[in-house]
Amino acid sequence: MKRTAIVTGASRGIGFAIARQLGKDGFQIVIMDMNCQEDYQENFDLLTADGTSWIYVQGDICSIKDRNMLIEAATETFGGIHVLVNNAGVAPRVRNDLLEMTEESFDRVVGINTKGTMFLTQAVAKQMIKQEFIDRKRGTIVNISSCSAEVSSIGRGEYCVAKAGVSMLTTLYADRLASEGILVHEVRPGVIATDMTDTVRDKYNKMFEDGIFPIARWGMPEDIAGVVSAFCSDKFNYTTGNYVDVDGGFHIKRL
Repeated sequence: MKRTAIVTGASRGIGFAIARQLGKDGFQIVIMDMNCQEDYQENFDLLTADGTSWIYVQGDICSIKDRNMLIEAATETFGGIHVLVNNAGVAPRVRNDLLEMTEESFDRVVGINTKGTMFLTQAVAKQMIKQEFIDRKRGTIVNISSCSAEVSSIGRGEYCVAKAGVSMLTTLYADRLASEGILVHEVRPGVIATDMTDTVRDKYNKMFEDGIFPIARWGMPEDIAGVVSAFCSDKFNYTTGNYVDVDGGFHIKRL
């Protein structure tokens, strides 16, 4: 039986790299993103060229209507949902000092990154519970959080709070769903070359030059995709609620 993976925010960047890798791993792919499919058709053509079966659902993870539409599309097209990768997320539109952060920015970033992830996971988990076990589990959920779940960044505090919330969602859902045969994991990217980091490229280039990162290079979306691929395989069937830093060793405390 072929398994199906939902990847949110997967029209480009980290999400697309994850979707493409899981397609190569043999999953049928359901992409959900707010962007118009036509704007990123070149990416999706690569999935087709890889031989991947895929569908695109345009929608917002913050909308209950769109979440239900996503689950309906996945189950009607492919018969079930076996993997959910919660990748969709946003950074603040403007980086402000913590004392200047607006409530509007906080609500937007936390609403999408944390609240949207919370309730999409809830909805997908309920669908997974209806399904039969395959190789000792019903499903796998992977949350893409960030090194910012632990690392202070006072110019984008709302993002740090949102990603710390995603990390707690990993713990909570891992605890709740283990008895249901659903495993929950987390990947914490560091500095990855995407549109989100493009505006601060000079800052990070200097950090690489100054030796702040033990692996002194930009991370690539494929670096994240490789770890997600491993979590979604059957190689981690006796672990849940854990995370992997994919940050070039940035998390290492050094003297």
